[in-house]
Amino acid sequence: MLKRTVLFVVALIALAQNSWAQDKVEANVSADIVSKYIWRGQQLGDAAVQPTLGVSYKGFSLEAWGNCGLVNSGEEEIDLTLSYSIGNFNIGITDYYVAGDGKYFEYASHKTAHTFEANVGYDFGVCSLQWFTNFAGCDGVNKDGDRAYSSYVEVSAPFNLGGMEWNATVGAVPFATDYYDCANGFAVTNVSLQATKDIKITDSFSLPVFAAISANPSTQQAYFAVGLTLEP
Repeated sequence: MLKRTVLFVVALIALAQNSWAQDKVEANVSADIVSKYIWRGQQLGDAAVQPTLGVSYKGFSLEAWGNCGLVNSGEEEIDLTLSYSIGNFNIGITDYYVAGDGKYFEYASHKTAHTFEANVGYDFGVCSLQWFTNFAGCDGVNKDGDRAYSSYVEVSAPFNLGGMEWNATVGAVPFATDYYDCANGFAVTNVSLQATKDIKITDSFSLPVFAAISANPSTQQAYFAVGLTLEP
């Protein structure tokens, strides 16, 4: 697992040698307050605060994202993502950790609560395509009981309508895995539509408010969530 991670990071560095997107370090901090924690067509929690802290430099970015349950204090998650983008192309790795599933610094196979995922994507302008695959850690299994290398592919298309920013998304699981509760192989697991509107508070401060409706055709579930974003 460690060897594959090191090789992936080396590949990211190699990609950066010919093109630099920034000349200085940039940092960002924000927090979403959401009525439900919805992820790829699954409800993973109730109302929560979801903070983000990140730094970026010359195409590279390192971001920490969290979920802190407001209803259930046990719903806590910490995700770390290292990514690189050049033009419309992006690549990255994410370490997902859900508190309560195991010790944070336990990385042993079959014991760790961490899930390691690689992703690659391209923004075509009118839409973007992303592919995600778990390559190590706490992954699901397929119908034969073997590691599934659970994957998820997603197409999203942003557009403006009625003075709001919209984003339509369709996501699917290509192979059988119990990680996404898809035992029989290919399944569409996420069909969603989100709208965002900046609410002007003062001349210099606006509050982004968003609402999203989503459905999971595979599990026959549907969700409706609202939220707002706090940022400097």
